[in-house]
Amino acid sequence: MIHFIPGSQVWQLITLLSFVGEYPHRSRQLLGNKDAYKILINQLTRPQTFLHTQNGTTMTCRLLSVSGKGNKKTIRLYKAALPILEWIEPKTKQYYLDAFRNHRFSGDKSHRERNHRIAEVAALCMRTGIEARPYRLPELQNNDFLSVIPSEAVMYPAKDLKRLSEDEMSKTSFTRMVGALFAGDACYAMYNTRDAAMRWSGKGEFKARDSLQELANMNSRISRVDSAILVGQSGTVALNTIMESDKSEKHEFRFDSIYNHIYFIPMNEDGMRQLSFITVPDWKEKILGLLFEPEDRSYNRGLFEYDAVVDDVYIYSYLDGDIARLIRLSEALDVKERDVVVLCFPYQVAFLREYLGQRVEIKLIDINTVEEELGPERRNLFER
Repeated sequence: MIHFIPGSQVWQLITLLSFVGEYPHRSRQLLGNKDAYKILINQLTRPQTFLHTQNGTTMTCRLLSVSGKGNKKTIRLYKAALPILEWIEPKTKQYYLDAFRNHRFSGDKSHRERNHRIAEVAALCMRTGIEARPYRLPELQNNDFLSVIPSEAVMYPAKDLKRLSEDEMSKTSFTRMVGALFAGDACYAMYNTRDAAMRWSGKGEFKARDSLQELANMNSRISRVDSAILVGQSGTVALNTIMESDKSEKHEFRFDSIYNHIYFIPMNEDGMRQLSFITVPDWKEKILGLLFEPEDRSYNRGLFEYDAVVDDVYIYSYLDGDIARLIRLSEALDVKERDVVVLCFPYQVAFLREYLGQRVEIKLIDINTVEEELGPERRNLFER
């Protein structure tokens, strides 16, 4: 008998599937111990008896179905197991049925890939303490300018963003965006490029950004959306994304023209720690305050991108992973050589050296020091 306890691995899986529909088998590491989840998933594809520890209810069924091979392998709820969604909370089952057409999934690659992209970002958010369960979030609206969205960090999946305004906008809106993160007084468009370079679609991305900006303004009084979060498997993906963007024939369609700031988040534990910074109010200012004395700061008044000047050396912080801003630094160095030191975390070094070459000096910052300063107190909502 398997005990259904809030925070347990079984509970985590069911909770995630309740709003993402399906999850990629290859991304189990985002949930926790990859091998432990492999064993658990195999176990749950066979009939088991589950005990709801809070009310004593039992259910015997096969909980999961796994289909596909290799990177196409996907995890879904078994149809006979859907009543277990009500064990999470009353609204969960109905949300699932409405969101996933009464448990009917398209078998084509594009739909599966999109579901997987959203699921991976949702898992990252939940492990970071960012609420992403739509049935636990206030419903968005488009009738008035209200403060609907809570002050703590929350993520709305793209499916729920699109559903709100289906009649008003083209069906292409939000198709590449996997969700929107609201944290404090900022809204971030969220993208997941997985292990491939992100190919931005120019006018389509402008339209998605503007649609999100209108939605954010009507639900949180955030009047401008100029930042995005790009999730990818490694720094190599970030590098390839920059190289791909450079091929654009029109500069105005490059991603750094669509969004002034794009924070690259690797799809691993380092990325979760970096993502947690964004949940802290005024997080970028707090990091810069930790690194530099006020009299050395540039306060964005320099002729190019840097954060401070110390002994005639320009200091640039890449601790936020902002690849759009990094491009602007690189372009300035192409025009004129300068003594520049780039501060980064150890896991960012390989990407920076590959992209900037020997034009800059790189110095490492301990991520533990930054976490202590910000005090983000990273939580795992799955463990609640």
